[in-house]
Amino acid sequence: MKDIKTYMKELGQQARIASLALIKASTNEKNAVLENIANALEASKTEILKANKMDLEAGAKNGLDAALLDRLELNKSRMASMIEGVRQVASLPDPIGEITDLKYQPSGIQVGKMRVPLGVVGIIYESRPNVTADAAALCLKSGNAAILRGGSEAINSNQAIAKCIQQGLAEAEFPVEAVQVVATIDRAAVAEMITMPEFVDVIIPRGGKGLIERVSKEASVPVIKHLDGICHVFIDEYADFYKAINIAFNSKTQRYGTCNTMETLLVAKAIAGEFLPEIARQYEEEGVELRGCSITRDYIPQATSATEEDWATEYLAPILSIRVVDGVDEAIAHIQKYSSQHTDAIVTEYYTNARRFMTEIDSSSVMVNASTRFADGFEYGLGAEIGISTDKFHVRGPVGLEGLTSQKFIVLGDGQIRE
Repeated sequence: MKDIKTYMKELGQQARIASLALIKASTNEKNAVLENIANALEASKTEILKANKMDLEAGAKNGLDAALLDRLELNKSRMASMIEGVRQVASLPDPIGEITDLKYQPSGIQVGKMRVPLGVVGIIYESRPNVTADAAALCLKSGNAAILRGGSEAINSNQAIAKCIQQGLAEAEFPVEAVQVVATIDRAAVAEMITMPEFVDVIIPRGGKGLIERVSKEASVPVIKHLDGICHVFIDEYADFYKAINIAFNSKTQRYGTCNTMETLLVAKAIAGEFLPEIARQYEEEGVELRGCSITRDYIPQATSATEEDWATEYLAPILSIRVVDGVDEAIAHIQKYSSQHTDAIVTEYYTNARRFMTEIDSSSVMVNASTRFADGFEYGLGAEIGISTDKFHVRGPVGLEGLTSQKFIVLGDGQIRE
């Protein structure tokens, strides 16, 4: 194989050329590509699952923990969701070319904004092979070329999915370089990819904190990212008991290894005596380790003592920190101190507290009476998501089609000249 620098430069050059061709593609043409990809994935399910099994076996042999193996695993249900995600992206309105805010100026010109692709999107991700299909679909529909670099632990799964993407592009007579999956697991490829601003317009890292910190520190290309998913659920004293139980249970146990899983449960003192013993019983049945403040341990004697570090930890595991608070003021203060600004939720029937929580919690998703696990592009109706951003520029929250675009000013005149 060529040296990494040469190889990555060639990928970048090919992606840039492909991005120019994508600008000219119609909505119908892009949708046809996505339908082809979905059909190819459907037809190749057996081969993809076989490749994924190889990755899972290698991962277990190499000592990957349970959370990473869960992220790595594809099964029939996840395959179906991945394929449905591609088709849902095809069904979404095409943002490219949309003109907004067109207004006449005193000179007679009309000034507005047109939505345009970013150009070439580089995505660096770990474990989850479904990201390969999700990213390809979103980038293609938004008119962007993509360079995808998955983790070494998912190399077989990613290559199997990439084959379907290439097939879908070729069948629609699109440039196959519109989506390129890096074929090497050499870590040097990442270093090259994040320092090619002449070819790559934005980098989106998805994975562990170490990866995202490294990319953020070393990249000379703009980065869309989130570092942690320290998500909270606050059970207000005005919460409906059964809603509270269901939301607190689902937010933690529906999946452990995801960034929108609850890591800290806050419970108002007025409801703690009734609520904590019951939710603790349900968590224990699921094998969740509980760590709590001193008041929590009065109600849940089997819980261990929570430390300062626990409040600031994204476990990605069946471990939960619990704190009893006086009410909404203390809950908001705790979240403002420890939240990673990813997703935080309140369970309450009191409108005033719900409004305060939504106003004062500065996270990319703020929820009322719903599980944090809904913080997801698919669940938000964005189709597949390419990541979740806790940055404030240029996009925040789940990054779907619109998050992969920019706007340019357009001016319509009829011979006007400036005096």
